[in-house]
Amino acid sequence: MRMKHDPIATGKRKSVNMSVDTGIVAAAKEAGVNLSRVTEAALRGAIKTERERRWKEENRQWIEAQNRWIDENGIPLSGLEPL
Repeated sequence: MRMKHDPIATGKRKSVNMSVDTGIVAAAKEAGVNLSRVTEAALRGAIKTERERRWKEENRQWIEAQNRWIDENGIPLSGLEPL
């Protein structure tokens, strides 16, 4: 399942060795689940989560400063009515 505009995907495939519980492999095969595609999707999710965690940590001070400013001054333009 390659996603459009996926910054990770290269379009190329690489064989890798993995150890997976035999019961899981058997159940996936019985259910017709494509292990490669499911693994790619799970890795994408894990990569996204880790990148977001790192971004938040790297930008923690800025985020805290912005939150303090909003606490002290309110949300800019929040009093305006929508068009």
